[in-house]
Amino acid sequence: MSRRHRDFGLGGFEACFGPMGFAFGAGRRGVGFRFFDRGDLKYVILKLLSKKPMHGYEVMRALEEEWCGCYSASPGSVYPTLQMLEDQGYVVCEEQEGKKVYSITEEGREFLAENGDLVDDILDRISEFTDRLFRTEMRDLSRSFRKLSRVTFQRGVRWAETPEQLEKIKEILERAAREIEELRPGAA
Repeated sequence: MSRRHRDFGLGGFEACFGPMGFAFGAGRRGVGFRFFDRGDLKYVILKLLSKKPMHGYEVMRALEEEWCGCYSASPGSVYPTLQMLEDQGYVVCEEQEGKKVYSITEEGREFLAENGDLVDDILDRISEFTDRLFRTEMRDLSRSFRKLSRVTFQRGVRWAETPEQLEKIKEILERAAREIEELRPGAA
């Protein structure tokens, strides 16, 4: 996957999903995509550590950069995974300048090599998603989404003077959501 500049015209989506990126993952209902299935993160972290030793924050930053800000790893997922990898003998940790720096061991490299197809599948799945997300049509869709968001809030907050006007805005948005949902393959 090629690297892309971080401003992809996705501000409307970021407004919905938060400033830390999309943070897709387990438990996120309705999104339809999981960045990592259970257990996948350990392979990706090992792959990163096979390139160079890193401390936990560097791992989190590398994960975010790898997928153009679409995935923001939390300390609650990265640090336990690093600890598990250390417990399994796949990484070692040493203190450097007050930080725990993790390096892959020979056993970790062997484990990564043995699971190379799985690692490639994980990386391919995520790359396919980000490639689709950042195509031109998605930037155009994002512009439309931002415009809808801006107009909705302008009308709703600034100019809607009655509950009936707010109800009408809500009805329009709900109708649009239903129509978009009906575009989904296999929808009735």
